[in-house]
Amino acid sequence: MVIAVVGHRDLGNRTLELVEAELRARLDRLAEGAAALVRVGSGLPLVFGRAAREAGRKLTVLLPARGAVPAVLPERDRSAAGELLVLAEHVRLLAFDPADRDACVGADERLVESCRTVLAVWDGSPSDGRDATAHLVAFARARGIRVDVVWPDGSVRGRG
Repeated sequence: MVIAVVGHRDLGNRTLELVEAELRARLDRLAEGAAALVRVGSGLPLVFGRAAREAGRKLTVLLPARGAVPAVLPERDRSAAGELLVLAEHVRLLAFDPADRDACVGADERLVESCRTVLAVWDGSPSDGRDATAHLVAFARARGIRVDVVWPDGSVRGRG
């Protein structure tokens, strides 16, 4: 069984701290032996990777690739990628352009399709052309994939 995370990218440090604690608690309660899967990135992907390892989960990190070679990540994701690679037990290359929003959404759809449970860090808002969390929740549910919404009390959107 594989557990993946999707969610908002515009979360500030305090909300990320709340989310990380909640993710760790949820991962502790889910089926023993279930592995964690995340697409490389800063913010939510990194806190999920940390929570997964702290919960004793095997972590697989998806890296964007151009052919058989890892793609250059946006500057904002490079430091987080380094930490995620250290936390990872496995790394998989996935062909997509990390600078293209639609390609990233497509990569997240493939990530969702490969798991049994999605932890969705989502405030319930609709997709707006920048944030595809609502789309990914609907995508998972339409395929019969379990979705657990994670939005701890005190969470807010925005980097402030």
